[in-house]
Amino acid sequence: MTDPGERTRRLAAESVGGHDPTGWFERLYAAAEAGEAIVPWDRGGPHPLLAPWTQERALGGGGRSALVVGCGFGADAEHLVGLGFATTAFDVSETAIRAARRRFPDSSVEYVAADLLDPPATWRGAFDLVLESLTVQSLPDPPRPEAIARVREMVAPGGTLLVLASARDEQDGPVDGPPWPLTRAEIDAFANGGLEPVRVEDIRDAEAPRRWRAEFRRP
Repeated sequence: MTDPGERTRRLAAESVGGHDPTGWFERLYAAAEAGEAIVPWDRGGPHPLLAPWTQERALGGGGRSALVVGCGFGADAEHLVGLGFATTAFDVSETAIRAARRRFPDSSVEYVAADLLDPPATWRGAFDLVLESLTVQSLPDPPRPEAIARVREMVAPGGTLLVLASARDEQDGPVDGPPWPLTRAEIDAFANGGLEPVRVEDIRDAEAPRRWRAEFRRP
């Protein structure tokens, strides 16, 4: 089988070249369902920076609303619903959404096929917790700034946005993605539109690539 990272980059390049920067997600998930590819970010569990964040805060949903951006097979969404959040999770890939529903047939998560660049109008300012994990870094520039804007718009007054992403410095130069790791300026852009940074962590360790974990809040 072709190296999954190489196949992912090829599918992305074909979509970007065809002016369809999000189309490669459906192609990748469909190929994975057919046994012809592997989804590189499918860990079989929540993102390793998500669970510690919720544990440190003893986070409980208490019926509050949560939205998972680019949910893939649903592991992050299932983590949040398990904490008591009324969770909506979406992905542009209909194949991914069908797979998530099959993996968690008894889940109360509302899995929805939707496009981050054109989300339902009713989602604007609607969620107490918005989780953006690895989706924006999977989009080229453009439309990455538009994607950042759409993410932050979905945070309700008093709500929290958590961004998990690979990290790089601006001076590192162009990146042959995906992913296209985010710079500090791109992370800071999530704070536009009325959000305030709570904590931005630049996480570096020997066992994983450099990553951002950034928390924002809307007053």
